[in-house]
Amino acid sequence: MEAAGRLIGAGAPTPPGDSGVPWQALDWCHPWMLPLRAVGQAVEDAVRRGVPLWQALNQVAPASARLVRFVPQSALPAGVAYELFIAQSGTCPTREGRHDFFNGLCWIHFPATKRRLNQLQAAHISTQGIRPQRGAVRDALTVLDENAAFLRAPAPVWDALRAKRWDQLFGPLRPLWQEAQLSLFGHALLEKLQTPRKAITAHVLPLPEPVRSTVDIDAWAAQHLDAALLAAKPFAHLPVLGVPGWWPANHDPDFYRDPAVFRPDRRSTGLSQ
Repeated sequence: MEAAGRLIGAGAPTPPGDSGVPWQALDWCHPWMLPLRAVGQAVEDAVRRGVPLWQALNQVAPASARLVRFVPQSALPAGVAYELFIAQSGTCPTREGRHDFFNGLCWIHFPATKRRLNQLQAAHISTQGIRPQRGAVRDALTVLDENAAFLRAPAPVWDALRAKRWDQLFGPLRPLWQEAQLSLFGHALLEKLQTPRKAITAHVLPLPEPVRSTVDIDAWAAQHLDAALLAAKPFAHLPVLGVPGWWPANHDPDFYRDPAVFRPDRRSTGLSQ
């Protein structure tokens, strides 16, 4: 499995503009954090030295990932939609703190996918405007941006996941997870996992078998994501800490016997979606 971490410690220096909230040390040893570790630790180290987050992201981002330039939140004009501003200016307003820290890391690791989502969001806002309710397309775009993960897995794993056959997925099929790769994309999902809880659930999209590296995932997602696909709600729901090898407690089968988290498929129970 490839994968994303947890906050530990306190009393670290407070980054500028972070409203007095300490920049706590991140635990990079969790499997979901490993793909972000090299870049993420460099950004974290710079912030802990007092460098503003937006500047640290710009300093660390490799040339291949510079599809946007990070700027302070104050660069966003009043009354201008965040997504439109990014699309029109090529800059990403960035607040100090964990949420935008992970958003920045996702821009660096998945630049083409983030740009594609931003293009779709900006196009939708340009034609539909900002409404009290986002609608199916913007809802799906938001879910993907905030909470998505990509999973390459054998077909039996996917079939069981889609049907929420948890006993099968994490019982007889458990050995097949060694052939799977879960890559977290949603920056809010990564932020939530800093305080791991069993109920944290990712919205998962399937990857075809040849797609393995982060670069390949980025290229594939940027090419295939579109409004029609997202409006069809293609996501499967995966409680992330249930992934074998991602959390020590899930070695116990009773870990999965929690109906508040590992819920049955409503279709199988006769309930409406």
